[in-house]
Amino acid sequence: MTHLPRLLAAALAVVALPALAGRYAPVPDESSLRFASSYEGETFEGRFARFDASIVFDPEDLDTARFDVSIPLSEAGTGNTDRDETLHGRDFFDVARFPIATFVAERFRPLGGDRYAADGMLSLRGSGAPVTLEFTWSGGDRPVLRGEATVNRLEFDVGGGDWGDTALIPDAVRVTTHLMLEPQG
Repeated sequence: MTHLPRLLAAALAVVALPALAGRYAPVPDESSLRFASSYEGETFEGRFARFDASIVFDPEDLDTARFDVSIPLSEAGTGNTDRDETLHGRDFFDVARFPIATFVAERFRPLGGDRYAADGMLSLRGSGAPVTLEFTWSGGDRPVLRGEATVNRLEFDVGGGDWGDTALIPDAVRVTTHLMLEPQG
């Protein structure tokens, strides 16, 4: 009988614990990570065919939110063989030396309604710089995250050197994401 008060106290402590923010992973066939830029004034778009993301997010508890995204750069493609070879090469992503880019966000801000900002660190080509992803969050059993960020490529020496002329290729690259999410335990 002396163990009953301790068991009761332990049970009450578990019930009183705050709920953890939702943990999610993207559904691969229903999620996308894209980028857009231009070359000599001609707009082109590309996509990362594969990426891994671990999303911890609850609109009611932004302090526990976290995004961890890993992007194999060799999976980037624009549908143009010559452009893709250049993109993967030394002057741009240099996938032989820097095969993975990462984005980690641990600071989140409400922007009103279902809009939020994830302030994080993008690591690309051995450099890191802050990047903000603004996104909408549609909750439910399978939440949807739609977002957009601007990445200044020259901060990461992407297309530097001969390609550094911003009249040829703008510095700002638009990155968009559409994630259909599944709960993870």
